[in-house]
Amino acid sequence: MASKSRKSNYIILLLTCRCQRWVENCRRADLEDKTPDQLNKHYRLCAKHFETSMICRSSPYRTVLRDNAVPTIFDLTSHLNNPHSRHRKRIKELSEEEIRTLKQQKIDEAFDRKQPTQESNENNEQNTVPEEGGEEQEEKAVPLTLEERENKDYLKSLFEILILMGKQNIPLDGHNVDELPEGVFTSDNFQALLEYRINGGDEVLRRRFEMTAVNLEYCSKTQQKQMLEICESCVREETLREVRDSHFFSIVTDEVVDIAGEEHLPVLVRFVDDSHNLREEFIGFLPYEADPEILAVKFHTTITEKWGLNMEYCRGQAYIVSSGFASKMKVVATRLLEKYPQAVYTLCSSCALNVWLAKSVPVVGVSIALGTMEEVCCLFNQSPQLLVELDNTISALFQDNNEKGNELKKICRSQWTGRHDTFEVLVDLLQALVLCLDAVSSDLSVRWNNFIVGRAFVLSSALTDFDFIVTIVIMKNVLSFTRAFGKNLQGQTSDVFFAAGSLTAVLHSLNEVMENIEVYHEFWFEEATNLATKLDVQIKLPGKFRRTQQGNFDPDMTSENYYKEILSIPTIEHIIQELKDIFSEQHLKALKCLSLVPSVMGQLKFNTSEEHHADMFKNDLPHPDTLSAELHCWRIKWKHRGKDIELPATIYEALHLPDIKFFPNVYALLKVLCLLPLMKVENEKYGIGRKRLKAYLKNTLTGQRSSNLALLNINFDIKHDLDLMVDTYIKLYPDKVEFQDCIPSNNSEVTDDA
Repeated sequence: MASKSRKSNYIILLLTCRCQRWVENCRRADLEDKTPDQLNKHYRLCAKHFETSMICRSSPYRTVLRDNAVPTIFDLTSHLNNPHSRHRKRIKELSEEEIRTLKQQKIDEAFDRKQPTQESNENNEQNTVPEEGGEEQEEKAVPLTLEERENKDYLKSLFEILILMGKQNIPLDGHNVDELPEGVFTSDNFQALLEYRINGGDEVLRRRFEMTAVNLEYCSKTQQKQMLEICESCVREETLREVRDSHFFSIVTDEVVDIAGEEHLPVLVRFVDDSHNLREEFIGFLPYEADPEILAVKFHTTITEKWGLNMEYCRGQAYIVSSGFASKMKVVATRLLEKYPQAVYTLCSSCALNVWLAKSVPVVGVSIALGTMEEVCCLFNQSPQLLVELDNTISALFQDNNEKGNELKKICRSQWTGRHDTFEVLVDLLQALVLCLDAVSSDLSVRWNNFIVGRAFVLSSALTDFDFIVTIVIMKNVLSFTRAFGKNLQGQTSDVFFAAGSLTAVLHSLNEVMENIEVYHEFWFEEATNLATKLDVQIKLPGKFRRTQQGNFDPDMTSENYYKEILSIPTIEHIIQELKDIFSEQHLKALKCLSLVPSVMGQLKFNTSEEHHADMFKNDLPHPDTLSAELHCWRIKWKHRGKDIELPATIYEALHLPDIKFFPNVYALLKVLCLLPLMKVENEKYGIGRKRLKAYLKNTLTGQRSSNLALLNINFDIKHDLDLMVDTYIKLYPDKVEFQDCIPSNNSEVTDDA
């Protein structure tokens, strides 16, 4: 054992000396305080700086350095002989004091964002760059003492553990206290990882805690929360910095979720990065407020003050909501539009139009129906045996139409509640679902567990309620007028362009239905009664309505008239108004600009006029005075292209053209257009933020969810600066960094107080 230990120490010493020589030869004074592990993980050196004898080439594609390789080739005078580089900014070797000053500026920026001042900033620019020669007075850097350096190393170890827990989705808490026998102490997950790291050879932590009782917390809950907030802020800032560099962005929220017993709104941001890729990244959760006006204020404050985004650059906003939340989020959209008219209110590409419209309908019966549909879909997806049972039921019902039966079986194995034709699918499946659930709930064998039997009984009762049946039939028929329109909105760029032009026809059809609602509703209600009869369901008024009308019941009130007034008319009126709101004049003008995409130009025979529609983006263009001439050149370029050159079919393809830089106005327009939440992210690997969010919510129990850890888990591939986190913590909580403040001094019960 002693021999192995000596050998290990020798190797560590050898690596340390080698790293020091590398840093000295590179003349990088700013890297002198980095550990060999940090240099190995975060820094790379080109092979051209090494002698040929130091390089071992095992194949044409693989270059390996010899164990004793040290960089020696550095041409530090070549720029003097190059006349083109004489006027460039020269690289200055920074002194230790200048390095500390730069790092202090970075910490101050993080500190200012953490605690924003009360004073309003009249010039709220996103890219604030201090002028050269500014007269900011920096405090003279003081060399760190041995105690301060050890304290920073200690904090760094804590941050590393927290980041690991976030990335691996490990909850902070361990066993529930109620689950343990009285008098038994057990570590939470954070403390357990600390102990494991100490046992693994972390001398900093060992020295810190070697005299501490084994039954004490190494880090209080309050301190953990403070450090997690800093982790979250630093990781988020990496994404937000890219957003600010891109200038323009859009805001998208997902459905309200439960985080440890509290409702939160997941917030995502869309932007085009330096590589011309449209990205959609998750940037955090916002606590949900029941009062829409308060929610609107907090939403705006969080984005602008806490996260530091300038809403003047926001070019789109979209909200995916659960039933019952739509009206409140519409208030948020309206308030933002009042302040920022360029932040166009749109549909989100990840949500089908008909599903979005159904969730926004202000009728309780529709919300209940949507919830029942989700529960049915969830139950069958949780049990492969149930799906097999449903397949058998479908086969028996569709013996005379195998093609239809096979199609329904395939649909059942997908998330069919998110389809454009979801209500049509449900109507076709309803009889099979009821028969299957009835068979399961009445099965006396041990084939099904109690949970499945109980859920099958409850859901069968819900599906055979006449109120549910008439609701899904009417929704199916009303939304049939928007189904093709909505499907095109999620299609190719040309489909979206031509769909925008068909909105007038869709609204005309819905208005015609509204004018003849008596006739249409009669047919819809007849279809509902036929389906109810097939399922042996009694046709009647809802029991709740009858109970509220006791003593005042109108004998002339029929079920048909009741559902016309309470469901059909409000639903059609609402959908007409929602389509007008979501496809405003400004939104339609933006979609008309999609004719800039060459494939759309080709379908229009290159007879396009984007100048009129692009007027709304005039202030976003680098050279608005030359827009007309540039658009003419853009059309000529594609009209007279070579025979073997295909027209780019998407904005993504157009943005990645080699010569797009010669059309700066076209590039700016395409960049802003793809930010509209309605446009889908063409390259899937840049739209994984939402998928990771769904995966986190699916794989994490509600009580173990954490908004801080969630951000670290979802954005696990974003780089992080441990030094910045440590320095930020020391500046924010200077009274919490002492040893005695982190650990209780006696064997009393540990509290959450820091």
